[in-house]
Amino acid sequence: MRLLTRYIVKQLFMPFIFSLLIIVFILFTQFLLRAIDRFIGKGLDPGVIFEYLFLNLGWIAALAVPMAVLVAALMSFGQFSEDNEITAMRASGISFTTIVRPALIMGFIIAGTLILFNAFIMPEMNFKARMLSGDIYRKRPDLNIEPGYFMDDLPDYSIIIREKENDTLKDVRIFSKSGRETQTSIHSKTGELSTIDDAIILDLFNGEIHELDLRDYGNYRRIEFVKHKITIPADDLFLNRRDTTSRSDREMTIGMIIDKRENILLRQNIVKARIGRAFIRTGLDSIVPPTFEASEIAITKYKESFSSDTSKSGDEIYRKEKDIDIAIRQLRNEYNLLRSYNKSDNKYEVELHKTFSLPVACILFIMTGASLGVLFRKGGFTIATSLSFGFFLVYYVLMIGGEDLADRTILTPMVGIWFPNILLFIIATYLLLHTVREQPPLRFNLNIFKKIKSKLNESKSSDST
Repeated sequence: MRLLTRYIVKQLFMPFIFSLLIIVFILFTQFLLRAIDRFIGKGLDPGVIFEYLFLNLGWIAALAVPMAVLVAALMSFGQFSEDNEITAMRASGISFTTIVRPALIMGFIIAGTLILFNAFIMPEMNFKARMLSGDIYRKRPDLNIEPGYFMDDLPDYSIIIREKENDTLKDVRIFSKSGRETQTSIHSKTGELSTIDDAIILDLFNGEIHELDLRDYGNYRRIEFVKHKITIPADDLFLNRRDTTSRSDREMTIGMIIDKRENILLRQNIVKARIGRAFIRTGLDSIVPPTFEASEIAITKYKESFSSDTSKSGDEIYRKEKDIDIAIRQLRNEYNLLRSYNKSDNKYEVELHKTFSLPVACILFIMTGASLGVLFRKGGFTIATSLSFGFFLVYYVLMIGGEDLADRTILTPMVGIWFPNILLFIIATYLLLHTVREQPPLRFNLNIFKKIKSKLNESKSSDST
């Protein structure tokens, strides 16, 4: 039995690795084509580009693993069935559940590894990728002066040169940008460009400075120089790496999400307490309604009954109505704040469920792929990929749709995130049971169609006669 287990795991492992590499390559290529515009003209160090691409491999791998599991299961069990190995194993008294057990164990191992990856590693990679992406986006194009072309990327100046020879610039003309009180233009025969950490140094030789007061055009100065140095601040010209603790829900580890939800729960309880006090101040002592609309209806009815009470004086009614109006405004603000907290908590709960839902799908894909492989009796990569793509596409659409509905609080996070897995479990169980019983999962009664066809033929023959 151990020999059988090793054989099945070996036959499953290699297609899994092969499929994973292919799927990651496809997804990575699509990502690269979308992201390549971020690098063009930025003058980025190759190490920075490599780091950015590597950090984005996290979510690509997390998405590719379940699909690779499905492809591997289809390929392996399809090949077993095509080579009649399944038949030979069953003839030896080995049940299909025993055959599929090593694959399920492998699925559990992959699922556990993916849970750890989703919970701790991928959030850090997502966070660092977002930070680096923002830094790259803010970086100005690299300082590259071409002869005969205006360089307008510097904060305060525009530069044009006639010729460039190694590091020497010839016939350099510099113009200050508008927005200043003094218009300055500089012309030098030669110049040299260098950079430091946060500035550009431009050394000019043998030239003239022309200054014109824009408030008084009669005020004009011309200065000749042998050597002149210009220091231009250029913080945005270089890639500045930021450091921040602010993270989105997809950039938080499982511990961070739990802490965040506990903090939100504390704030929710504080707001609920304020709502309760404001509701009681109106004079109502019933249970506080869950929504502002229900509270407003209850308070309005109470206000109308109080105002129509003839035992109350006009002054009492006026003060009470004023207090109720103030309470309604406060309740509106408090309920809006509570709704915001509920939406935030919902978002973090969704991300918490996502950490486990996709890894669990790996186990379900093993069950589905093994049954489908035996059913179709084909172990080729093309067929396995086609079937896997169709299955995974439906699963992914349902997962994205459920996540969106859960984020909008239309569905609970548990229902929205786990519904695709529940549906997949039903399908996988159905296919597995029919495979164990050696029954086709879908059977059609063709006799009904034959009877219908014969009756149609009889009616046609009677009409012709």
